[in-house]
Amino acid sequence: MNAHVSPSDTAAGLYTAEERVRRDNSVWTLVQGILAPIQFLVFAISVGLIAHWWLTGEWLVAAHVSVVIKTLTLYAIMITGSIWEKEVFGAYLFARPFFWEDMVSMLVLALHTAYLAALFGGLLGDGQLMALAVAAYVSYVINAGQFLYKFRLARLDAPSNARIGAAA
Repeated sequence: MNAHVSPSDTAAGLYTAEERVRRDNSVWTLVQGILAPIQFLVFAISVGLIAHWWLTGEWLVAAHVSVVIKTLTLYAIMITGSIWEKEVFGAYLFARPFFWEDMVSMLVLALHTAYLAALFGGLLGDGQLMALAVAAYVSYVINAGQFLYKFRLARLDAPSNARIGAAA
């Protein structure tokens, strides 16, 4: 039961038949499906607030609060996603076929956490904090793109798996 399989193994399909059943029966699949758009909405609002601050110098506190809320939603989706990954693949992180997504997720998490540490520790000025938030958000967009790509692959793979199951 080695869940740490090479990322290239995804060419055979994203899920084995057993993993697909566990995924489909997991409450955490629904939780992820709910949290992902919530996190994106918080992200979009926060981007607007950060941009407003950069352009006008106003609403700094709102921008900071929005990044904190975005970070909390990130923690929620990371924790529940790790539980989902354990339930489906047998590993909390870096399981086939989400190895690279999890690697980038660690960068996303590190940048968001660095923002919190800098904000609450008074370690950076406002412009530096907002630049750090932007870096965290760029990494988040890349990571979200990775997951959306895998979601699309899973949807495209579903009919072929259904045909295989029907032929067996």
